Amino acid sequence: MAHQRHPSFPPTWPRFSPAILAVLAVSLALLYTTSLLIPPSPSPNPRRPPPPPCGGAAVDLAAGRWARDPLRPARSFYDGTCSFHRNAWNCLRNGREGMESINSWAWYPDRCGGEAIPRIDPDAFLGFMRGRRIGFVGDSLNENFLVAFLCALRSADRGARKWKRKGAWRGGYFPKFDVTVAYHRAVLLAKYTWQPAEHSTNEDKDRVKGIYKVDIDAPADDWVNITKFYDVLIFNTGHWWGPDKFPKERPLVFYRGGEPIDPPLGIFDGLKVVLESMISYIEKEVPKKTLKFWRTQSPRHFHGGDWDHNGSCLFSEPLREKFELMPGQLDSWFDPRNKGVNKEAREVNSLVQQAVLGADIKLLNLTHLSEFRADAHPAIWLGKKDAVAIWGQDCMHWCLPGLPDIWVDILAAQILYNMETG
Repeated sequence: MAHQRHPSFPPTWPRFSPAILAVLAVSLALLYTTSLLIPPSPSPNPRRPPPPPCGGAAVDLAAGRWARDPLRPARSFYDGTCSFHRNAWNCLRNGREGMESINSWAWYPDRCGGEAIPRIDPDAFLGFMRGRRIGFVGDSLNENFLVAFLCALRSADRGARKWKRKGAWRGGYFPKFDVTVAYHRAVLLAKYTWQPAEHSTNEDKDRVKGIYKVDIDAPADDWVNITKFYDVLIFNTGHWWGPDKFPKERPLVFYRGGEPIDPPLGIFDGLKVVLESMISYIEKEVPKKTLKFWRTQSPRHFHGGDWDHNGSCLFSEPLREKFELMPGQLDSWFDPRNKGVNKEAREVNSLVQQAVLGADIKLLNLTHLSEFRADAHPAIWLGKKDAVAIWGQDCMHWCLPGLPDIWVDILAAQILYNMETG
């Protein structure tokens, strides 16, 4: 008997009431909406920038030690024949004693595992910076810095030539790489002008010969038009903010919006408002893509008196932070509480650090490592016969080659790292 096949029927599905179907639809809609609001989980291995090279991190400048590197003098990139030299800092040509010793010290950051900050590679640096421009703006210590930079870079391009455009006080162009590096002299950063006593509102004509009017909201003419010209900018001010530059007979008087600030500001309060105003201007006028640094104060080393009171810096070695019988030697020189002649650096730095806080400006804090180097100034070797008798020893600027070459190594490392990592 043949097998009887049963007819096939479609499967039967469970039946839901319209109310249940509505609840399910709403629930699915809520789940979908919630999924859109929850951010995706971070990837287990997010891409992080590499750690800064030795000398490229802020901690490298604050924690470390000086030690001799006997091979360092032989690795200098330039000598007294560099075409960018300034006579008063050309300590080799001026016969400054101890130049080999000055250049035998290297800075060893604690973070770098016993290694010194590496020397700049001028050829590689200029190759990376091809077609770009670097500008220094500030006082003569930034010029001191610039000259060291130019002389080091010149070793990679012997066709380098002097460059003085856009209001630059001094500069260099490296045609092999199409790189420009220049300095704009603006000692207060803000615009200031001399007003003789007859045009001054000050009534004490017998004592005051005139005033220097400081427009706190106006940049100096020397750099007002270069905010969009450079790819890297290094600012500073500080060394002119004292009674030696602006004595009571020729004081600074601060103006805002063309009117004198009332009540009048003392010089230190004036520096504070100028810093705030200039940093605000930089934030507004300098493009975001421009890499911006603010170099902290370069310390002075006048011993036994200020520059005009027989202050001297004839030292043969760096200062030491701690001696068994004299702990805290740096503080004895530089702590403002001790009211010494070299307290300026830390006083100015306290205002600079407050002013740049929150700004798109990187702090290039070269002060601490430089405080040790009382041995590295031109001192009495100034290149002119009567310079010491007229001006006293130079315990403020630095011999070249010398300490600013370490600054160059640090700046180059920080430029490369920040431009590579964005």
